[in-house]
Amino acid sequence: MAAAMNQSTTLGDLARENPGATRVFLRHRLDFCCRGQRSLAEACTTAGLDAAAILREIADEQVSHDATTWETKPQHELADHIEAHYHAGLRRDLPGLIDAARKVERVHAGKPAVPAGLADTLDAFAGELELHMSKEERVLFPMIRRGARGAQVYMPVRVMEGEHQTHGDQLARIRELTGDLVAPAHACATWRGLYAGLATLETELMQHIHLENNVLFLRASREG
Repeated sequence: MAAAMNQSTTLGDLARENPGATRVFLRHRLDFCCRGQRSLAEACTTAGLDAAAILREIADEQVSHDATTWETKPQHELADHIEAHYHAGLRRDLPGLIDAARKVERVHAGKPAVPAGLADTLDAFAGELELHMSKEERVLFPMIRRGARGAQVYMPVRVMEGEHQTHGDQLARIRELTGDLVAPAHACATWRGLYAGLATLETELMQHIHLENNVLFLRASREG
C-alpha cells in the first residue's frame, strides 16, 4: 500500500512507496536517502519549499511503466539489483570521472571556476565506496539473503548507514568544488561532460542509498 500522502510522512516512506516521489525530491534537492527520516514538512521548511506544492507534484508525477516498487520485491532480489546496477555502475564510471577531473584541473589550471582538488576528492571517494561496497557484498548482503533479521543484522546495518552519511557529505563537497555542478561559459567539452557525469553519479548514488536505507535495511531490521 502506498504511503499516506501527507506532510507528516517521512521522505523515506514517500520515496519507498511512491516511486515518482524520488524524481520530485531530486528535482528540489530534498535528501530522501541519508536524511530520509525527516517528515516532508520538516524538510520543506528547512529548504524553504512549500510542502503542499511538493505533495501536488508527487501526485501529478507519472510513473513510467518499467518503474519498480522494490517494497514488494524479495530481499535477495533487491540485493542482487543493488550489486548488479549500482555497485557495478560505480566501479564502471568513477575511474573515468577521476581521469576527466585530472585533465580539467591540469589543462585549465588558473582559470576561473576550475575545480581545484576535485580529482583527489573523487579518488578518495572511490576508495571509500569500494571498501563500503565490499563489506556489503561480503558480509551484510549474504546475511540478508540467508534471512537474517533484527538483532542479527543490527550492527552491520548501523555501520553501513553511518557510512552512507559520509557519502552524503562527499556529494556535498563535490557540489562545493564544482560551483553546484554548473560549468562556466568557457568550459570545454570534457569539463561539461565531467559535470554531467557527476550529476548522474549523484542521482544514482542517492537512489542507491535510498534503496538500502529505506527498503533493504529497514526490512532486515524488523524482527521476523
